[in-house]
Amino acid sequence: MDAINLADAKAHLSELVDRVEAGDSIDITRRGKPVARLTAVTRPRIRIDAALLRSLTATMPPQAEGAANLVRSMRDGDRY
Repeated sequence: MDAINLADAKAHLSELVDRVEAGDSIDITRRGKPVARLTAVTRPRIRIDAALLRSLTATMPPQAEGAANLVRSMRDGDRY
């Protein structure tokens, strides 16, 4: 866990938020004493309904072309 003073935190807030999103935890200090802590918000996991997913994919037609060829044609089409 890193510590940063309040003035630096105000000046670099977006960078600190990026670090916190990546998993860091940062203490903010005022006159050398910790006054706040930046930590990531825990997000609840959403369960996937397997039956619903199976029914959705069952209605999708099979692709005529492989994924590698599809990506290659998309990439090559955007070059010119």
